[in-house]
Amino acid sequence: MTNLLSIQNLQIDFTSDGTTTTAVKDISVEVKRGEIVAIVGESGSGKSVTSLSILQLLPTPPAVYAKGEIWFTDKEGREINLLKASSDIIRNIRGNEIAMIFQEPMTSLNPVHTCGNQVMEAIVLHQKLQHDEARKKTIELFESVQLPNPALMYNRYPHQLSGGQKQRVMIAMAMSCNPSLLICDEPTTALDVTVQKTILQLIKNLQQQKNIGVIFISHDLGVVAEVADRVIVMYKGNIVEEGLAAELYKNPTHPYTKALLACRPALHEKGERLPIVSDFIDGKLKDIHEKLEIRDRPQETIIANTNQPLLSVQNLKVWFPAKHRLFGKSTEFIKAVDDVSFELYEGETVGLVGESGCGKSTLGRSILQLIKPTEGNVFFKGQNLAKAQKDVLRGMRKDMQIIFQDPYSSLNPRITIGQAIGEPIKVHGLAKNNRQKKEKVIELLEKVNLKPEHYHRYPHEFSGGQRQRIVIARALALHPAFIICDESVSALDVSVQAQVLNLLNDLKKEFRFTSIFISHDLSVVRYISDRIMVMNKGKIIETGNAEELYLHPKTLYTQNLIASIPKGIAMGNP
Repeated sequence: MTNLLSIQNLQIDFTSDGTTTTAVKDISVEVKRGEIVAIVGESGSGKSVTSLSILQLLPTPPAVYAKGEIWFTDKEGREINLLKASSDIIRNIRGNEIAMIFQEPMTSLNPVHTCGNQVMEAIVLHQKLQHDEARKKTIELFESVQLPNPALMYNRYPHQLSGGQKQRVMIAMAMSCNPSLLICDEPTTALDVTVQKTILQLIKNLQQQKNIGVIFISHDLGVVAEVADRVIVMYKGNIVEEGLAAELYKNPTHPYTKALLACRPALHEKGERLPIVSDFIDGKLKDIHEKLEIRDRPQETIIANTNQPLLSVQNLKVWFPAKHRLFGKSTEFIKAVDDVSFELYEGETVGLVGESGCGKSTLGRSILQLIKPTEGNVFFKGQNLAKAQKDVLRGMRKDMQIIFQDPYSSLNPRITIGQAIGEPIKVHGLAKNNRQKKEKVIELLEKVNLKPEHYHRYPHEFSGGQRQRIVIARALALHPAFIICDESVSALDVSVQAQVLNLLNDLKKEFRFTSIFISHDLSVVRYISDRIMVMNKGKIIETGNAEELYLHPKTLYTQNLIASIPKGIAMGNP
């Protein structure tokens, strides 16, 4: 195999207001034709900045290439220094010689053009094909990435596709001009584990069929174990470890690599505190199999001594009309939640798991009456929320809170986090004056491991993990009895996810709240939950003790969810 890409001693700085920050520090990377190289690290490690620099997608300024070279061998065998290439050469290379799949397909696809037209545009531009030929090739590409009914998908808009389908459109677009190098920047983050497995296999198959080089960027060592030949681990802009995938997983040498492997919930028993990066960097742990202390589990005693359920859901239905009629009622419905019944006891954490579109988030929101149920009852502390008057329901909301999946979109960007957390305290009259409200907010910030000086900062000034802590603090501001966590850790780095899960365990012990934990990842749900409910097509198809259900699933659907968890990490064998 010959070198397709060679990054030599690259340093990238960012300048702002006279201050210079080094994001990538003197790194060297080589990618050969027919090889998949994974670059792994947390947010801020420099992996995405490195990949964007290959295609000159970083704005300059503020980005400055302080030193280094990036050499690429094109289809004709010419070696090109991408950092010194003209804009015309770079424009010809983008999409044609080097293609990129971005993390979030919805922001990468144009919402006003059909998926087919967007893929066809690249084919017409680089391969100079006529409309009919380009259309035929686009449909063939949709078929190769296993999109259902490719001809129909050609005319659909991005919002009409699921997350996994949009990602396949992006892969089709990337492969449309037969590139020599494919860059995949977090292509499976926040996807269902089953969809993730399909996308990983698809990328692997395309790489083998076309003999192309692939750079696969991820924060999750468990994911890249499925596809990578070599793994490069980045930490704070440096490459700290590099080697063949099998060897690196078997014998990691750097503390940071050990931390990334060890902090996956699938490797730990319920109640066992998850290790985080600092445990390895500071030397508290030296081996990935070392265990931290086993935590107390007071909730089990509470559940055993409670007879009456805190929450009782009875025959709940949420149906949406499939077709809107100008006159008369619709006769076709999407049954998002279809005749669901269950009970939740005080102090209990119940995991609700299933793929996107199964109805789990709709169920969570309908319990809180954020979506009005079509039929059924929801009893909370003996009160039927489905039939409660607005003023009664408003008063009860103090005891019921929700932590949304995307903390950034659930925080107002125009107000400080101090105001955001203090708002429910003010609305429900839990503070006598502004000084007391501020004291309560600062106390909550400290409980979620944030600092008092963060009170006056805005949401955009925080990392994803910190924003998740902020919305947890806001949910706890009213000391609720019941909290719904809706995919609250799905898009976080695995090490930040471990911190948030540890925090939720700590806060549950202190505040004694009851919760429903919604996720598509059974390994996370098994770690945090007492019981698990598996949901598919609007119905609860399996329920049981968390450990028992995880180890001995009864339905084929649950078995497939577990089988899709990255192998080698799933059952504790890194």
